[in-house]
Amino acid sequence: MARPGATPPGTDRHAVGTIRSAGGSTRAVTRTLSEDPLGGTVRRTVLPSGLRVLTEAIPAMRSVSFGIWVAVGSRDETGPTAGAAHFLEHLLFKGTHKRGALEISSSIEAVGGETNAFTTKEYTCYYARVLDEDLPLAIDVMCDLVADSVLEPADVETERGVILEEIAMHDDEPGDEVHDLFARAVYGDHPLGRLISGTSDTVTPMTRRQIQTFYRRRYVAPQIVIAAAGNLDHAAVVRLVRQALRGTPLDTEPASPAPHRPAAPAVRTRAASTVVQVKETEQAHVVLGCPAIDRLDERRFALGVLNNVLGGGMSSRLFQEIREQRGLAYSVYSYASQYADSGLFGVYAGCAPGRVDEVLELTRTELARTAEQGITEAELARGKGMSKGSFVLGLEDTGSRMSRLAKGELLYGNLMPVNELLDRVDSVTLDDVNTLAADLLARPMSLAVVGPFANRTL
Repeated sequence: MARPGATPPGTDRHAVGTIRSAGGSTRAVTRTLSEDPLGGTVRRTVLPSGLRVLTEAIPAMRSVSFGIWVAVGSRDETGPTAGAAHFLEHLLFKGTHKRGALEISSSIEAVGGETNAFTTKEYTCYYARVLDEDLPLAIDVMCDLVADSVLEPADVETERGVILEEIAMHDDEPGDEVHDLFARAVYGDHPLGRLISGTSDTVTPMTRRQIQTFYRRRYVAPQIVIAAAGNLDHAAVVRLVRQALRGTPLDTEPASPAPHRPAAPAVRTRAASTVVQVKETEQAHVVLGCPAIDRLDERRFALGVLNNVLGGGMSSRLFQEIREQRGLAYSVYSYASQYADSGLFGVYAGCAPGRVDEVLELTRTELARTAEQGITEAELARGKGMSKGSFVLGLEDTGSRMSRLAKGELLYGNLMPVNELLDRVDSVTLDDVNTLAADLLARPMSLAVVGPFANRTL
């Protein structure tokens, strides 16, 4: 339920340019999505090309975060191009028809700003954070590099070496590697089970032509969301974006925005198994878990509460039992990952190799106990408080607010107002959580292990 004065998702408070053609709108269409007392005014404009621009105006801030989000990630790659999305993320900073790599970085750093990018399994983001007065510069630079990079052959070879070093560095981090091993145990050869970076076997032979084809086929206006939050004017942002994209490959014929990634058909998962990566490490790293729910599942709010109770903080069951009371591990936590058509629930622990059996036994016992007996009213209240607090506190910088706008549009198809989300968490009942726990935690569990276990069964 929205606060008084807030606008429900999908309601047009102010709309302009509503003349439409068969392929989309011939004019930009703007509407106000919300005027939230806990935030600023959120507006959304759909350009004729199908590219969307969302902003949240927060006059009290003196900074602006500006991001370009593309609905393309590692799961959109074929086997031979595994790692192309991540490769491209590196290459777009290497130069455009207007700017070289040094000018891209130095122009933003000269005004005290910062730029970066990241690739996930379902989307890629390029962003900058600058003073409000330098937003026009950030828009011009970021739109230029995303829309009109040249992908010079020499740059492809340079970044190939950088990415191979990044892959090698990742292999030297067993605490990260075990999560990838767990995903592979659950998803197998499905793209959700592959490394976002690709492997040396796929990155080494990948050609410039393959990357260029991936770039131009995937980086199209209907698949792109631009989001900005901070001290800004929506109309000015839209005007600057249109100016920056004019004459680029993203300045295209009228089209409708692409819908958010569909949830069907459901991803097939593998039967529960144990996968061990043998490494002579000082510490063993384990993840025990199972397939879970997708991001549009109505039970996601209950899962957030359940996750907090089990391993979401220092007061959680697993942290108290394994670390505080027994001192068996320094790090232990649970987590949930959600995709358009699938999800994961896992428990991670890092401990001495000789303590793995005990840690796993305690973890399995706690999961089974929670599945059978559920959680208590006190734990429900604490789990809800953690969910609400972490969400609201996470919105205290422009970067988080910018990300919220983009993810709402790109992943969910709408932006849930802050207080509606808090209401959804508040509405979770003890029965909701316990019913989910009885289902989820009783599922067969896969186990991923990285450590010195060459001649040992786990």
